[in-house]
Amino acid sequence: MAKQKKVEGDQVVARNKRARHDYEIEDRYEAGIALTGTEVKSLREGRASLAEAFISIDKRGEIWLEGANIPEYLNGTWNNHAPKRKRKLLLHAAQIEKLGRQIQAKGYTIVPLSIYFNKDGRAKVEIALARGKKEYDKRQALREEQDKREAQRMLRYRNMHARG
Repeated sequence: MAKQKKVEGDQVVARNKRARHDYEIEDRYEAGIALTGTEVKSLREGRASLAEAFISIDKRGEIWLEGANIPEYLNGTWNNHAPKRKRKLLLHAAQIEKLGRQIQAKGYTIVPLSIYFNKDGRAKVEIALARGKKEYDKRQALREEQDKREAQRMLRYRNMHARG
């Protein structure tokens, strides 16, 4: 349970840190996820990874989470789940249709941002409509983060020496 954090009543299981680095986030959606019993138990233990995960929409208008790794439940029996299976996401048909139209536009994709349990105990996936960043945009963002960190460090240093 080391990965789980409480954020506004939601219990975060996994975050996709690369998504915020590689993409500009445009719109966010909360989607339900169809899971088996052992997958839910594994998630409750805080075991999941979205590192290689992506979202796809099939011809029937269904939206799927692919490549997400939810390891087998340790106390599971012969009916344990496959760790990297395709998992169906639950969204309104109008939302799926809207996302489908938007990803037809050049440069847009749908990425999973996090898996979490909401206040009611239901597993949810936060997905986002995103546009890929160029390499120089990524470098610029890293530089800005580093400058912000240095400024914070200097403020802490000044505050410590101002007191003493």
